This record gives sequence, C-alpha cells and structure tokens, in this order.
Amino acid sequence: MSTPPKLTPSSLAALLCARICHDLVSPVGALGTAIEILDDDSNADMHDDALALIKSSSRRASAKLKFLRLAFGAAGSAPGVLGTGEITALVDDMFDDAKADIVYDFHADGVEKSRARLLLNLAMLGVQAVPRGGSVTLSSTPDALSVVAVGPRARLDETVERALNGRSPDHGFDGRSIQPFYASMMAREGGGHVTASAEDEKVVFRADFPA
Repeated sequence: MSTPPKLTPSSLAALLCARICHDLVSPVGALGTAIEILDDDSNADMHDDALALIKSSSRRASAKLKFLRLAFGAAGSAPGVLGTGEITALVDDMFDDAKADIVYDFHADGVEKSRARLLLNLAMLGVQAVPRGGSVTLSSTPDALSVVAVGPRARLDETVERALNGRSPDHGFDGRSIQPFYASMMAREGGGHVTASAEDEKVVFRADFPA
C-alpha cells in the first residue's frame, strides 16, 4: 500500500465539514421552503402541505445530525461500547428513505465506540454502492467489521476504492471522497485496515483488526 497522502488538520476538518453540509442541505433547504410558504398568505391552500414538509424535513435533519455526529465527530470523548440497538436506530433513521433494505448481523450486544464509528462510515459506502436498491448487511465480530451491499448494478466507485486504500483521487479530495479516506484513517488508528471488493452485483467493505 502506498503512503497515505498528508492532509493538514485544517484541510481535513474543512473537507469533513463540506461533507456534513452536503448531507444536510436537502432537509434544511426543504424547511426553508416550507417556512416561506407559511409566510405567504397567498399560498394559504398549501399550508397543510407546508406543515407536513416541515415535520418530515425536521425528522430527516435530526436523523442525519445524530448519525453524522457519531460517524464524523467524537459524540462524547470517553471510550466505551455502543449498544447494537443504538447503532441500528441511527442507521435506520439515517437511511429511512434509501432504496436498499438494511440488515444486521451482530455477534454481541454492543460494539466498541471507535469501531462503531467506522461501521457507520462503511454503512454510508454500502448504501451508496446500491443506488437502485437491494440489501446492505452490517456485521460485527471481535476481529472484523463488514458491510455487504447486494443489488442490481451494484458498483464500487474507483474514487472510493482509492480513498479506502489511502490514496488521494487524481484531482484531489473533495467532500465526497474524504469520507472513505476518513474511514481508512480510523481503521489504521485502530490497528486495522479496510478493504473493498466487487463481484457481479455485490460490493463488500471490510475492516480487519488482527490480534
């Protein structure tokens, strides 16, 4: 594996912030649109639709914030174990509107927090790999994490694969490509490494932590 590209703390933070903002633009923008409709008396017949949009958009924004707070942030600096119930709730809410079904295969009642954060990042990649729907299975064992995405036209994006291997894209990092690179950073810091493979209509993301 090639030497990972060096990113300054400020550039890494800026790129991760760009990714978070990208994920929040849609629900927050929808909230703004709904409020504008409510403020316009000429659109009184649309007020019920606007209120429904406010409720759904606020739920989406809240779900994304809770998920991204753990996936990209400290979410509390103390080490510990995250219960599988909390993990499934975060993932289910985050990808409530995704076409793929989320499946869980946990071998314990909890996952160590740093690995849980990595698993959330791999889940993001898994859902992205099957934009036409299918299934995304999250698994955790004592020495590995895996996300298996199966669906029509499932694909492993070359930029994602390069970033997971610790290499920068040809045109440099952006808010999209920094996320898989960040996942690879977390795995290395935890004494492990991430791999990705694709075959037929299946993409597998795996993090191994040798004893």
